[in-house]
Amino acid sequence: MIKSRVILSFLFCFLAFAGVAQAQNESDERSLLEVQKGVSFTKDSLFSLNLRFRLQNRVGFRTASGEDLGFEQTDFRIRRLRMRLDGFVLSPRFQYYIQLGFSKSDMDLDGGEVAQPIRDAILYYHFSPNFYVGMGQAKLPGNRERVISSGNLQFAERSIANSFFTLDRDFGLFAYYTVPTQNKVVYQLKAAITSGEGRNPSVGDRGLSYTGRIEVLPFGKFANGGDYSQGDLEFETRLKLSIGASYNFNESGARARGQLGPELFEKRDQQVFIADVMAKYRGWALLGEYFSRDAPNPITQGTSGIPQAVWVGTGENLQISKLITKKSELTFRFSQVIPKQAIRALEMQREETTLGYTRYVGGHRVKLQANMGYSWANGSPQLSQTTNYWFGLFQVEFGI
Repeated sequence: MIKSRVILSFLFCFLAFAGVAQAQNESDERSLLEVQKGVSFTKDSLFSLNLRFRLQNRVGFRTASGEDLGFEQTDFRIRRLRMRLDGFVLSPRFQYYIQLGFSKSDMDLDGGEVAQPIRDAILYYHFSPNFYVGMGQAKLPGNRERVISSGNLQFAERSIANSFFTLDRDFGLFAYYTVPTQNKVVYQLKAAITSGEGRNPSVGDRGLSYTGRIEVLPFGKFANGGDYSQGDLEFETRLKLSIGASYNFNESGARARGQLGPELFEKRDQQVFIADVMAKYRGWALLGEYFSRDAPNPITQGTSGIPQAVWVGTGENLQISKLITKKSELTFRFSQVIPKQAIRALEMQREETTLGYTRYVGGHRVKLQANMGYSWANGSPQLSQTTNYWFGLFQVEFGI
């Protein structure tokens, strides 16, 4: 474990050194914002504010079982209501990003917890066009589906594999570096040293979380940052590919899923490995992700005798899509999570298949989404299993 922390700390320091060295020869005079994206306010080169909002209104259902099509659960709600502010102060080098959430789910109130409206609150300093660092709360450089904004997704909700294995958000120090090359190949390095406690943490213990990620784009950059937006809305005329891998070590993690999940009775060191790929070509898009989490002695015992375990195991997520018209898209997804033998008595294996249709009225900003799927447990897709069910969602997204 010590070796892993040393390697990740070295990577963080290397990114900082590389960026400082490059900043001696380059200056970043680019404006962070574009007038057509949101509502912008500027004051010469000293101040810039860009204001955006988006909402997702949905209706949905889940059946009682595979055979019993009566509704066991309905989902009529505002899934997300977000306001985003970003820009710079004093210089385009000093940038900020703030995102607030106002729906019940945004504030983590579904589980009865204390309201947490702050989703992102981070300050950045750009040393050069290729290197910047940040301090604050933001998404960790983990799996691609999670880092992609929920406003740029093809389905109304992320996969079950993401739910169990994502690194999510955390507070700490971040660094991002794009390695300059003489050809089309793009290498991106990302690192973070964070609290390991998740969103809006209180004062924690000495244990920190260390995250490193590398991405390779062998055929050059995607149009309009398409490697972090689902669906080939840009209709890439040449094959574009991005391959990424992330590693996270969370020392003395307090929750069952790293930065997320129920509290453990005893803290555990946790390791997460993620590999993913994104490809786009002529309206086709492919996203694949693999996850693995491990922890020594994952089961913790409370005074009540009811155990709580770190969710150790593996997960996969695969989705493929095709634009059938310039504004209509069909998408298929298969996702599964498989617990390790050590926690099989507490956690089930689960698989899901989902078919989605999206009508892009105004790109990802204004769209209609309809999803239908089937979920089954422990590798048994039979309709008679009471742990299996059908589900459906219809969602309208609107924003600027």
